[in-house]
Amino acid sequence: MGRYTGPSCRLCRRSGEKLFLKGDKCFTPRCAFEKRRNPPGDVSRRRRRPTDYAVHLREKQKAKYIYGVMEGQFRRYMTDAFNTPGVTGMNLLRTLESRLDNVVFQLGFSDSRKQGRQIVLHGHFRVNGTKTDIPSYQVKPGDVVSWKESIKGTDFYAGRIEGVPKRPVPAWLSLDSGEMVGTVVSLPADEDLQAIVDSRLIVEFYSR
Repeated sequence: MGRYTGPSCRLCRRSGEKLFLKGDKCFTPRCAFEKRRNPPGDVSRRRRRPTDYAVHLREKQKAKYIYGVMEGQFRRYMTDAFNTPGVTGMNLLRTLESRLDNVVFQLGFSDSRKQGRQIVLHGHFRVNGTKTDIPSYQVKPGDVVSWKESIKGTDFYAGRIEGVPKRPVPAWLSLDSGEMVGTVVSLPADEDLQAIVDSRLIVEFYSR
């Protein structure tokens, strides 16, 4: 199955909560989730109370929706998390947060992770001076993320950097808003990881 290309707000309705997949629009009254919160599909045949399996599956799907990761790649991340010393759930979230498309989003260079993935794919960024167009690239402490020089004279670049930083930059990243360069200070600490995802449920899902 290919990557999901349908309405982003449908994924929020399916999860039963806002996943903030569309950037600033999610914080406005125009957010579709605010207008229609019920899950998609036929409600007449839906269980009143979800099973334990459904609860665990929903949490795993939620993480996939937020970070835009497909099932095969998510399974590989999960395998690596199990094989890495430490708390498995935190290892998984740390890997997801360290993706280049997420770093571009966290630095404020994109309005959403989906948009961050797109502009990374278009080759607009360099990591340590080298063009990197792989959204899943894992950044490391000391890596420097910068815009490609040829992009800086375009209207697209001017629109992207307007108002940067658009949101607070996490403590594990550093942003030079004058040069529009981000630096990875460290790997995300446990307190920096997404609180919206219960990694314990995901680990239990894959431990069955």
